[in-house]
Amino acid sequence: MKLSLYQLDTRFRDQYGHLLAGVDEAGRGPWAGPVVSAAVILPPEVQIDGINDSKLLSPEKRSKLFDIIQQQALAWAVGLAGPEVIDRINILQATYQTMRQAVADLRCQPDIVVVDGRLIPRFSARQVAFPRADGLSASVAAASILAKVTRDRLMVEAHKLYPQYGFDQHKGYGTPDHQKALARFGPCEIHRKSFAPIQALFSRKSGILVRCQGEREGAVLASD
Repeated sequence: MKLSLYQLDTRFRDQYGHLLAGVDEAGRGPWAGPVVSAAVILPPEVQIDGINDSKLLSPEKRSKLFDIIQQQALAWAVGLAGPEVIDRINILQATYQTMRQAVADLRCQPDIVVVDGRLIPRFSARQVAFPRADGLSASVAAASILAKVTRDRLMVEAHKLYPQYGFDQHKGYGTPDHQKALARFGPCEIHRKSFAPIQALFSRKSGILVRCQGEREGAVLASD
């Protein structure tokens, strides 16, 4: 068990109050799908074995911890913003929006919020933020797991609508396989059209947008 994760949370609880929420996001970098943030308040007396930064865990381990965290947390919530929001307000502002949403939706409001990365603007709760907090705070690590698993599952569902892209494998990141699919089919409705690689492809396809699959794979319809 990585005790330092819990020691840091204990220090912040002693300084600011009993209810500490960790906040983290998943999905800022992908070319498709939503950005997802989670907020988690863990009981001070609970230490979940194996909890860590979600990027350091296998999908199987993340999935098991996802269930344990939801069962043992005092409160947890998830916020998300889809591609249309990301394209309208940009990925950074969309991420902040999901973080505010996740904290607001907690069933009990925290005394202190620990954020991975930067401070959340336009946020009324007391907060502290620092880089790589998901590897230093158990609560932030728990939030990173909830956000990552939630987003991965959404992308697996998206694969059922758009199987030609392989979203179940790369989860929307710009992998070589994803790039090949984009070159063949063009972007679909869940691609982030404000992202430069998608903008370039969308321009070359002259506004052609792949919609939900219909009866034959790879059906392409003109966008509205």
